[in-house]
Amino acid sequence: MTDAAALPQPAQGNAATAQPETMAWDSKARRMVTLYLPLACFVIILLFPFYWMTVTAFKPNAELFDYKTYNPFWIGSPTLDHIKHLLFNTAYPHWLVTTMTVAICATFLSLFSSTLAAYAIQRLRFKGSQYVGLAIYLAYLVPPSILFIPLATMVYRLGLFDSPLALILTYPTFLVPFCTWLLIGYFKSIPYELEECALIDGATRLQILRQITLPLAVPGLISAGIFSFTLSWNEFIYALAFIQSSENKTVPVAILTELVSGDVYQWGALMAGSLLGSLPVAIFYSFFVDYYVSSLTGAVKE
Repeated sequence: MTDAAALPQPAQGNAATAQPETMAWDSKARRMVTLYLPLACFVIILLFPFYWMTVTAFKPNAELFDYKTYNPFWIGSPTLDHIKHLLFNTAYPHWLVTTMTVAICATFLSLFSSTLAAYAIQRLRFKGSQYVGLAIYLAYLVPPSILFIPLATMVYRLGLFDSPLALILTYPTFLVPFCTWLLIGYFKSIPYELEECALIDGATRLQILRQITLPLAVPGLISAGIFSFTLSWNEFIYALAFIQSSENKTVPVAILTELVSGDVYQWGALMAGSLLGSLPVAIFYSFFVDYYVSSLTGAVKE
């Protein structure tokens, strides 16, 4: 009895320690399959076009057209010839300024209109305000390929054809509906009691909007601004239909129509133009990403 009790029992100890290790390994494997692997695939699919665009922009023509000798996914001898050609031999700087001007003006015009419309629908509580908000959002669902035909007629009649002003005035037709719908949802998260107290103290609606509502709605305004700026910057159909002269074209249209001669594609300049054209949007987004996320998750709570 004494000898049997004195014998060591390593099997039970090993089984006890092996079970937590197995569970931890299973948890790591499950996390790898369900989280990290899909996330890695998503990042690769999302970033590969930008990687390919960057590689092509800095490749010499010899490497671009000879994949048997050179690696298509890497740069053997980096060059700046495509960027120099784009900046000094084309009107790309003017295209960039025109695109920036159109995007900024259309964004501010859309934000101004959307703020007034969203505040009126959400706070003034007039009869049928909910249906008006729904109708404004449904207008956003109309395809631009249908709208640009009647808009082209109006642009011709107003004498705005081949002018950046035509784009500044037509872009809000698809920016205002979505921004209004977005701001309506954000204004709902702002406590109405704050405005009631201001009304009791004698403040007007305009003062309440300027001094109380708008400061609290900054994340929502930034979110709508990012959305408007991005769509205005990348818009193609209206810019192609309403602008004809080379100097007034925007970047998305110009790099496609001016850097392609017949069946000859200047791939290096095309990718360099796309890369430089995407940087302003990325920089603009990086400065306000925190406000953008907070507006989507609801920054103001009662």
